[in-house]
Amino acid sequence: MDNLEKIKAILDRMAEGQHSDTDVENLGQLLNTSSSEGSIQLGKNIVGKIDGQEIQIGDRIYQGVDAEAIKEILQGILQASQLDLQLTGIPDNLPRSGVVEFIGREQELATLHQQLQENEQVAVSALTGMGGVGKTELALQYALKYKQTYPGGICWLQARSVDIGTQIVQFARSRLQLNPSEELDVSAQVGFCWSHWRLGKVLVVIDDVLDYKLIRAYLPPSDSRFKVLITSRLRLGASIKQLEIDVLEESSAIALLVSLAGSARIEQEFEQAKQLCKWLGYLPLAMELVGRYLNRSPHLSIAQMQQRLEKKRLEERSLRKPDDDMTLSLGVAAAFELSWETLDEDAKELSYLLSLFALAPIPWTLVEQVATDYDPDDLEEIRDDNLLNLHLLQRKGKDIYQLHQLIREFMQGKYTALVQSEDLKQIFCRGIMVIAQQVPESPTRELLLELELAMPHIAEIATSLCNYLNDEELLDPFRGLSRFYEGQGFYVQQEIWCHRCLEATEKRFGNEHPSVATSLNGLASAYRIQGKYLKAKPLYEKALAMRYKFLAEEHPDIADSFNSLGLLLKAQGKYAKAEPMYLQALAMRRKLFGEEHPEIAESLNNLALLYRDQGRYQEAELLFLQALEMRQKLLGETHPRVASSFNSLASCYDAQKRYEESEPLYFKALQLRKQLQGEEHPNLATVLNNIGQNYAYQRRYEEAEPMFLEALEIQKRVFGEEHPDIAFVLNNLASVYSDDGKLADAEPLYKAALDMRKRLLGANHPNVAISMNNLARLYRDQKRYTEAELLYINAIEVLNSQLNSDHPTLIRVKSNLEEIRIEMNAN
Repeated sequence: MDNLEKIKAILDRMAEGQHSDTDVENLGQLLNTSSSEGSIQLGKNIVGKIDGQEIQIGDRIYQGVDAEAIKEILQGILQASQLDLQLTGIPDNLPRSGVVEFIGREQELATLHQQLQENEQVAVSALTGMGGVGKTELALQYALKYKQTYPGGICWLQARSVDIGTQIVQFARSRLQLNPSEELDVSAQVGFCWSHWRLGKVLVVIDDVLDYKLIRAYLPPSDSRFKVLITSRLRLGASIKQLEIDVLEESSAIALLVSLAGSARIEQEFEQAKQLCKWLGYLPLAMELVGRYLNRSPHLSIAQMQQRLEKKRLEERSLRKPDDDMTLSLGVAAAFELSWETLDEDAKELSYLLSLFALAPIPWTLVEQVATDYDPDDLEEIRDDNLLNLHLLQRKGKDIYQLHQLIREFMQGKYTALVQSEDLKQIFCRGIMVIAQQVPESPTRELLLELELAMPHIAEIATSLCNYLNDEELLDPFRGLSRFYEGQGFYVQQEIWCHRCLEATEKRFGNEHPSVATSLNGLASAYRIQGKYLKAKPLYEKALAMRYKFLAEEHPDIADSFNSLGLLLKAQGKYAKAEPMYLQALAMRRKLFGEEHPEIAESLNNLALLYRDQGRYQEAELLFLQALEMRQKLLGETHPRVASSFNSLASCYDAQKRYEESEPLYFKALQLRKQLQGEEHPNLATVLNNIGQNYAYQRRYEEAEPMFLEALEIQKRVFGEEHPDIAFVLNNLASVYSDDGKLADAEPLYKAALDMRKRLLGANHPNVAISMNNLARLYRDQKRYTEAELLYINAIEVLNSQLNSDHPTLIRVKSNLEEIRIEMNAN
C-alpha cells in the first residue's frame, strides 16, 4: 500500500468516526513526507498536497502542519461530512423486499459479512446455489441489515437486465450526482464513476450472474473500501470467495410457514406441516409460495394442500403464481427454467436419466452403469460443466450426487414430453437390475455396505418402474431387496418387500404361475423367520402345490419348497413331520446337483439340526461334519454358512456335554459372524446365546449372564419386544439365575418366556413344554410342589404329542415329575 492509499484509509476511518489519535499522528507524518501528488475527497472537501511542507484542505493552504493542527483543521470537515451524511442518507437503489419475516439465515448473514470485511484490494464474495434457494433475498437482507457499514452507498445491479456498465453510470448520475462525459465510452464512464465515488465503504451487489466474464471489466478498482457481492446459480472461479446456500433446516422451514400461514393453523396440523415442508424439499421459494397460498385460502387444510401438490406436482397453482409483492416474481418451475434453458442436449438427456433415480444419494458408478452410450470422461464433463455448475445437481460426497426433489419433479416433467422416454426407462431398469441380481442369499457385511446406496434405486424400480421389466426380470428387484434386509436381520422390511413381490407377480401373471409360487414361498419364509408360523404354513403349502402343477416333478424350486416346509415344521416342534420333508429335499437336490453343492450342504445341516433336537446325536454329528466340510470346500473358510456350521456342530457337542470341544467352535462362529455380518445381526445374538448356555452348563454363571444380556439387546433392537428367539434367551437367562440361587430374579423371566412362547408358538410346542419344566423346577426349589407338579404334567402332555417316547427331553421331564412326587410324599 503506497502513502496515498494509507492517507485515504485513515481519512475513511475519520469519516466513519472510527479513527484514533495514532491515526491523526500518522496522517500528519504521511502528509508531510509523501512525495506523491494526489488528492482525496472528504465530504465535499478536497484534501491535497502541494509539496512536503504545504497542505491544501479545501481552498486553504497550510505550512508545517503538525498533528494538533491537522486534528483541529479536520474536525470541522468531519463534522460537516457527517452532517451531510445524516441529511442526505446513504445512497442506494435496493429493490423492495417481499418477505413477511426473514427466517433461518442468521449464520449465513454473519459469515457473508465477515468475508466482505476482510481487508483486500477488492473484496468479492458470491452467494451461489440452486434456483429458488433465496440467494437474492439473502443479498437484499444483508444490504438492509448492514447498510450503515457502507456510507459510500449500496449499488444494486441486475446481471440479467441492462448492461452492467450502463446501470453503474445511471446509479452514479442519479444517486451520487456524478456526471461523466457522454463523449466517453461506457467503460471509461464507469472508470470515472469509480474514481470519483463518494467517500466511505461501498457495497456493490450484482444479482443473478450467468457469466462472470461479462461483469469482470466493470468491477471497482483496487481499493479495499469497495465490497462486491454477487449472486449466481453458477459455481464461480476459485479467486472468488463463495458461500453456497442450501435449503432451509426443517425448523426454519416450519417457522417460515408459521410466518405466512399463522401459528394456530400450523400447530393444529403440525405433523402434516412437517410432511409438507419435506415434500417441498425445504426450498425457500416453494415454502413462500405455498405459505402465501395457504394464507389466501383459510378453508384449505395443510393435508389437502399436500394432496393437491402430490396430484398436480409443479403444475399446482400455488407453485406457479407468485404474489406481486414477492422479491422473486417467479414460480418454482419458471425459476428452474432459467437454468434449464442454458443446458445443451447432452446435459438435458443426462438430466432425464438422473430423474429416474430415486430421491436419494446416487453413486456415480450407477450412472455410468446405466449411461453406457457415453464415454465416462465425457459423462463427468457434462455433469461438472452443466448440472453441477448450475446447481441442478448436488454433490453429497466422493462420487455421490443427488437431485433436489423439486428439481427432480421438474426434470421428470420435461422427460414426459421426450419421444424416447420409454426407451430410456428400459435402459435405466436394465442397468440397475445388474446390481439387484448380485445380492446373494447370505450377503456379507462388506457386500451389504457396498450395496447400501443402490437399494433405494432398486426400490424405485420395484415401486414405480416394474412395468418396464420383462417377465424373467420381474422378481429380481424384490428378491434383491428381500435378501438385503434379511441379511441385516431387518425382517419387517424383508416382509414388506416379499408382500410387494407377491402383489406384483399376481398382477402380472394372475393367481397361478411359477413366479407367484416363488413369491408365496418368499413371503412364507419372512413370516417363519419372525415366528409367524400360522401365517407361513398355508403359503408354503400353496407354493408347493403350484410348483407341482407348473414344473417338472424334480425341480430345484420343488426341493426348495420341501426344505422350507421342513424348517417350518421343525420350528413348530413337529419333528416327525419335518423329517420326511428334509429327506425329500435332500434326495431331489442330489439328483439335480450331484453329491456336492451348497444346497445339499444346507439340506444336510438342516437334517442334522432336526436329529440333534430329537436326541439322535451320532447321526446329527456325522451330518454336521459333512455339511461343514462341503461348505468350506465350496464357499471358502470365511462365509456366513460356514459360521452357521460351526455353531450347529458346537450345539451338538453341548447336547452331549462335550464342552471342551464345543467352546472353541462357538468362538470361531462368533468371530466369523462379527467379521461378516457386523455387531447388530440376529445370527450374532444366536451365537452369544449358545456361548452363554455353554458357560451355564459348566456352572460358569458370571460369564454366562453378560452373553445372554448382550444377545437380548441385539434381538430386541431387531425384532422388537416379542419373538421366539427372545423367549429362548429369556428362558436361558432365567435358568442361569435359578441355578445361581437368584430365584426371585428367575421367576418373572421364566413366566415371560412361557407366556411369549404360548402366544407365538401355540400351546402344544415343545419349547412351551420346556418353559413349563423350567418354571416347575423353580417352584420345586421353593417347595411350591402343587404348582410344580401341575406344570410337569402339562409339559409331559405336550411332549408326548410332539416327540418320540425315547426323546431325552421327554425322559428328563418324566423323571422330574417322579422326583417331585417322591419329595411331596416325604413331606
